[in-house]
Amino acid sequence: VQLVESGGGLVQPGGSLRLSCAASGFTFSIYEMRWYRQAPGKGRELVAFISSTGSSTRYADSVKGRFTISRDNAKDTVYLQMNSLKPEDTAVYFCYGLNSWGRGTQVTVSS
Repeated sequence: VQLVESGGGLVQPGGSLRLSCAASGFTFSIYEMRWYRQAPGKGRELVAFISSTGSSTRYADSVKGRFTISRDNAKDTVYLQMNSLKPEDTAVYFCYGLNSWGRGTQVTVSS
């Protein structure tokens, strides 16, 4: 199992980023996927969940209405669209699926 995140970077408050997680080594289309994040000095926090078909999603209260999780099972990829970013969204964002973690991608929201 391999999960590779991309799309992180530095963005100003109010800006947007789209994270991607490319999966390989397993049948992606039958597994739910999640995005987590970990801010400096804090524990890992569940940000968003998506079912195997994409028909069901859930979000942490802190990101509801701003973040959208989606997936493309033809491309074995899960996405996290992040809008209206705030400084408190600064964290390393991790993709999770089939009991495996990616290495993470850094998101920094700062002016």
